[in-house]
Amino acid sequence: MPTPPDVVITRHPTGDVTAEGGDELAVALLKRAGFVIETTPLSFWYRLPWDMGEVCENQMASQAAHMLTTAGYRVGLGPDLRVGALTTPSDPQGKHAQGQQILQLTDELNGAETYETAADLTQHVLDPNDGVLVRLSEFFEAAAEQAKASETDAGWDLSYDFAEAAATLTSLGEDLREASGQLRELDRPTKPSWQTQVANYYATAPATRRTGTTTTTPEASTAVPPPTPRPNRTR
Repeated sequence: MPTPPDVVITRHPTGDVTAEGGDELAVALLKRAGFVIETTPLSFWYRLPWDMGEVCENQMASQAAHMLTTAGYRVGLGPDLRVGALTTPSDPQGKHAQGQQILQLTDELNGAETYETAADLTQHVLDPNDGVLVRLSEFFEAAAEQAKASETDAGWDLSYDFAEAAATLTSLGEDLREASGQLRELDRPTKPSWQTQVANYYATAPATRRTGTTTTTPEASTAVPPPTPRPNRTR
């Protein structure tokens, strides 16, 4: 009898992509892969954010499965979620999957039709706890420690550069902490209906003369006096 998977990632008929099972480490990996917690009074599970599009959802689910498998977990990934490596002309073998996920997120943001969707997408980068900026800051802090461990002058200089990059990202995240909420509150200008456009046109268009008619101004009517009748003559 086959061993059941530790974590199951599936797409439901409603379109939701959820993950169930696993221990604390598996949950941490799912969160790093972009999953968020969903709770009810009696249970909880993890799902991908809504309105991301199936292409992005499939890529994130496959990436989560790869992370879990690498960590030693048995993963049941729905066949409709499985995708190959993300590639670009500059990365034909798909080795830089994390960068490609940001590229996909950028494409989703470019195609967002509402500010609500755009704000949700920016939260992947700006979330103060799990966003890209805070994770990149942690990454550069770790890189600084690695460089410092060499105990060389070059290593110390490099560690300062990495630490400065981490501080810059932290500051940027703090500056943009409210940006997603501000983006959500924006309104797109409403395009007027064709009836309104026609009415506006006639309201602002210059008046035109009808063919075959003349316009008489008051000045023109008084410019020439009426003819004086001649007196009658008798022989």
